[in-house]
Amino acid sequence: MSSIKEQVLAQQQGQYSEADDKYLSVLKQYNCNLNDKEIAAEVKKLLDEKVAENETMEVKKFLFGSVELTSLHTEDTEESILKMIEKVNKFSKDYPELPHVATVCTYPNFAGLISQSLEVDGVEIAVVSGNFPSSQTFIEVKVAETALAIKDGATEVDIVMPVGKFFSEDYEGLCSDIQELKETCGEHKMKCILETGCLKNCSNIMKASILAMYSGSDYIKTSTGKEKVSATPEAAYVMCQAIKAYYEKTSIQIGFKPAGGINTVHDAIVYYTIVKEVLGEKWLTNQWFRLGTSRLTNLLLSEILGKEIKYF
Repeated sequence: MSSIKEQVLAQQQGQYSEADDKYLSVLKQYNCNLNDKEIAAEVKKLLDEKVAENETMEVKKFLFGSVELTSLHTEDTEESILKMIEKVNKFSKDYPELPHVATVCTYPNFAGLISQSLEVDGVEIAVVSGNFPSSQTFIEVKVAETALAIKDGATEVDIVMPVGKFFSEDYEGLCSDIQELKETCGEHKMKCILETGCLKNCSNIMKASILAMYSGSDYIKTSTGKEKVSATPEAAYVMCQAIKAYYEKTSIQIGFKPAGGINTVHDAIVYYTIVKEVLGEKWLTNQWFRLGTSRLTNLLLSEILGKEIKYF
């Protein structure tokens, strides 16, 4: 009698030959064989040459308007989330000359509260869904959580790619999860978090990016911010190269969101520079470029106004 492990391997091999060929053929259309050292050198050269020219007030104001003001804490309460939303509402009156943040992002159970209390036009209500941050649960649970959040007023949804399925090379299962969640989102934008710190190398980041876009994601996002390694310039560079290649092949524009570990204004300008140089001006709007961070709002505001501000 074969072992359970042998049975699983046999099943996976059967599924692979029948179903995963189409996903492998998709990946073969793109250069997924990347050298980490070469990518690191390319990124260093780009940033050494280009970052300084983006250290401008105009760019900092743009970045402020691209921020997804985020609260994803175990201790979040209705009171703390409402306090954050009240600040967003008040900001446009206190600083009418500045753009408002692009989005507020919370756990899905707060979508209804935010929908009822947010007064600023143009600020999206994003939620993390699908058993954030691990994505390790039944697809039925992921779908239900996503549907409930949208019913309560979420206008955008951030899901996590099932990283375990990626490493098992269960591309059919991975893509099916993403596709089903996108169907649940319908017309609402869906961002797929790749958790690039877990993917280990640039080749895997490229493959994951292509699979996520092919499966219907409207944005690809670096990280949950819950792992030891979050966004890095190298991961962002590879993801933007993937977005560019996918756009050239399909004419479908996909958004980009670095998140996790964006601790300084300089960090934000680094990601802006990568997007500008790899993807170009078409992506330099807060519809296609977002920054997942909370601490950055006050840091950007302080630099823009020339004094320390602790507004959010």
